[in-house]
Amino acid sequence: MFAPKIKIDKALYDRVAEMAKRAGYATTDEFIVHVLEREVAGLESAGSDEQVEERLRGLGYIE
Repeated sequence: MFAPKIKIDKALYDRVAEMAKRAGYATTDEFIVHVLEREVAGLESAGSDEQVEERLRGLGYIE
């Protein structure tokens, strides 16, 4: 099975790993997948491109 890999900063990974542990996830990967699935679902349900852009702006991802 093909498994894409992404690179993230070590400090961020350490923070994510700690949150995964605190939240009771079996693995850090499981936590990351859950967070990404939740965020993508939220963006998909946001509607128009303008709504998505406004949401991303509100989250600080874009200016």
